[in-house]
Amino acid sequence: MIARISIHPSGPARFHYAVSAEGEELYSDDGLGSIIHCLAAAIEGMGEEVKAAELAYGDIVSGTYPLEVLATRPGDVAQHAINTTTAVLQVLNA
Repeated sequence: MIARISIHPSGPARFHYAVSAEGEELYSDDGLGSIIHCLAAAIEGMGEEVKAAELAYGDIVSGTYPLEVLATRPGDVAQHAINTTTAVLQVLNA
């Protein structure tokens, strides 16, 4: 199964994440201090049936990643999500 991790800023230096599958929210949390913390918490709660996750930051999908990549390279994945969202928003607002 491929889950979806949605991350949004929820305040100054605070983030909210939600994990869903097949359109149904499975779990979420708010008030985490970074996107990396959101990724760690999100994959920690996933069952063995989840093999990969689509990541969206600010409603912009940055990619689908094997859980191993999310676990071993969260900084790279988080930066890619930020860069992708920034680039898309710049184009939309141009």
